[in-house]
Amino acid sequence: MTVVQDNPFQAARDRVAELHAIRAAVREGPDERATRAQRAKGKLTARERLALLFDDGAFTEVEGLRRHRATGFGLENKRPYTDGVVTGWGRVYGRMVFAYAHDFRVFGGSLGEAHAEKIHKIMDMAATAGAPLVGLCDGAGARIQEGVGALAGYGGIFQRNVRNSGVIPQISVIMGPCAGGAAYSPALTDFVFMVRGTSQMFITGPDVVKAVTGETITQDELGGADPHATLSGVADFVYDDEAACLSDVRYLLSLLPGNNRETPPAEPSTDPADRRTETLAALVPADPHRPYDMRRVIEEIVDGGEHFEVRQGWAPNVLCTLARLDGHVVGIVANQPSVLAGVLDIKGSEKAARFVQFCDAFNIPLVTLVDVPGFLPGVDQEHGGIIRHGAKLLYAYCDATVPRVQVILRKAYGGAYIVMDSRSIGCDVSLAWPINEIAVMGAEGAADVVFRREIAAAQDPELARKQYMEQYREQLMHPYHAAERGLVDDVIDPAETRMRLTDALGMLRAKYVAAPSRKHGNQPQ
Repeated sequence: MTVVQDNPFQAARDRVAELHAIRAAVREGPDERATRAQRAKGKLTARERLALLFDDGAFTEVEGLRRHRATGFGLENKRPYTDGVVTGWGRVYGRMVFAYAHDFRVFGGSLGEAHAEKIHKIMDMAATAGAPLVGLCDGAGARIQEGVGALAGYGGIFQRNVRNSGVIPQISVIMGPCAGGAAYSPALTDFVFMVRGTSQMFITGPDVVKAVTGETITQDELGGADPHATLSGVADFVYDDEAACLSDVRYLLSLLPGNNRETPPAEPSTDPADRRTETLAALVPADPHRPYDMRRVIEEIVDGGEHFEVRQGWAPNVLCTLARLDGHVVGIVANQPSVLAGVLDIKGSEKAARFVQFCDAFNIPLVTLVDVPGFLPGVDQEHGGIIRHGAKLLYAYCDATVPRVQVILRKAYGGAYIVMDSRSIGCDVSLAWPINEIAVMGAEGAADVVFRREIAAAQDPELARKQYMEQYREQLMHPYHAAERGLVDDVIDPAETRMRLTDALGMLRAKYVAAPSRKHGNQPQ
């Protein structure tokens, strides 16, 4: 009697078929109704967002089959794959990047234990691999049904945000709600992107605000993209749609190194390093009281006129932007004379300090373009802590070890001159245009202080005041006074600005500064 045996490979084939079916279900996500609801809000799904972020076909998912282990409140009967977050790695312009994306269609993107463990793992993998981490945030906060375990999950994320700070670039992209404790993780990262109409960040929502304070406000008014871009300073970049937002996330990543042991990626430049910037003399008026747009100066200097400005809508009296000079990435800090005459104030000092620290952490050379009349006077500024906030910028520059080049375009008065990366606090090369005025204060204020008695006793006080102003200007504010004392390395033709910057930065490319032995500094707060 012949016994017909089953095909010994059939069981394996069945298992493989089952695997493919499960993977297809994972990729498909929850039911179509949830997807329609997501799109009705003007939002993409988590996987659609990842497809826009990464190069075509360059994303590898991690723990796509993960499911929660919670019981009670009906959770034991609802255990979808991914547990509401898609994690993995891939390539952006051919370079390694790690990411996680909340899937709002699954438990509203809320964070439970399994969800948090997936994020912890991808954060650890990014740190181990020395590659940037991008978080696509669209979640309803902690999963209430899982209790304190969900809260502990946030703690693990915060701890890793801090541990990885200054080690790998961390970027948060807010693409939906981000409320309560969830908002602290983006605040701990290097850059925050938001989308108008769909992004909201707040610690307590409108209902709680109304109950406690009686104020009535919408979610967008409280924590939307524009309030955070112009009022709170939480958002670095704001967009009208998700596609444009993710396109610029890709662009930012192209300017950053993978980690703090690398230099930013250089690329060949078609813009000659020795190109003369003939139009600069006409762009910047010699009269120190006349405003102009510093962005036009930056566009004239950098490769192809292209730069990527950070926090454009917040503290607009100070500009912070990333660009390339001769194909190499630089960070530019500049006063903006068209807003508050380019003074330093509380917000401007904070904005610039954080940018300087980021550039220093990731080996991005700093160029400082100076045209500053001083710190903003006023009771609000003094009581608001201009001393400690201004000290943040001073601390950031003094602590920075990357190549630092300063260009004084026009005026640089008082303590603000020192803080804007002067030679006395460690800039490597200081250049000045021939219209520069470096002094304790402007001639008008100096005459009123130094020659107060003489002006009061003169037969024509106004004429005397003008004469003493001119005397002060000639003796202490002439363009070569600082150069004669070695506080400016050279006075240059504005048309030479680009070539002198590229030359100085090229000389400094191998700069190395041994840091003092300490655990860490205690920077002003």
